[in-house]
Amino acid sequence: MNTLDARALQLQANLQQVTDRIQRATAAAGRNQQPTLIVVSKFHPALDVIRLRTLGVADVGENRDQEAAAKALAVSDPALRWHFIGQLQKNKAKSVVQYAHSVHSLDRASVITALGKAMLTQQEATGRAALECYVQVDLSETGPRSAEIEAAGPGARGGAAPADVLQLADLIASTSGLTLAGVMAVAPLGGDAGAAFELLTGISASLVQQHPQASGISAGMSHDLEQAIAAGATHLRVGSDILGPRPAVG
Repeated sequence: MNTLDARALQLQANLQQVTDRIQRATAAAGRNQQPTLIVVSKFHPALDVIRLRTLGVADVGENRDQEAAAKALAVSDPALRWHFIGQLQKNKAKSVVQYAHSVHSLDRASVITALGKAMLTQQEATGRAALECYVQVDLSETGPRSAEIEAAGPGARGGAAPADVLQLADLIASTSGLTLAGVMAVAPLGGDAGAAFELLTGISASLVQQHPQASGISAGMSHDLEQAIAAGATHLRVGSDILGPRPAVG
């Protein structure tokens, strides 16, 4: 058995702390099944992803295609599930479908269409499984707007307006190669995360009425995972509490 290096030991300790929080929050919410933990590895090296795999992590999230594609190539582990969680541009669709298990941040019809075309080519070439897709919901217009939200501007956290979710979901569901998995959101800056996630749960419930299989709720990060679990999140996206501060650039 390989001995863990100092960095792996730190990751192990951090991962255990986050896992303990998830377990406590799941029990407090009266839920039987824990949410899936996606470890967000942005700005951290591929070697950290390899260390996380050694520690049993099966799901990793990335915000930028260039970084994600390079890491997926470096890690080269077909059992590892890569989740793309950042804002996606149409010209990155062909790259993303080569490594991503899911995309959590779909908020425009043009990007969904581009992913469908890219998946058609990729499935013909490799026979890969369908791409799981979440509609990202902009919750910034819901509830009281703090000065921080006002300064950031509308849609600062990304996402489609709640009123547009079903239309985008219908498009995903009708696009060959794509599977509608559910909804995703980031809590508004300076807002009440618990209230925002409860709203997201309501949007999810409406979506499931039309698309019963799309029950996924991707919500919650390092600072608000407990609120997300209480609201019914099925996937958590946690980065800094496991991997620590972003590495210095220079």
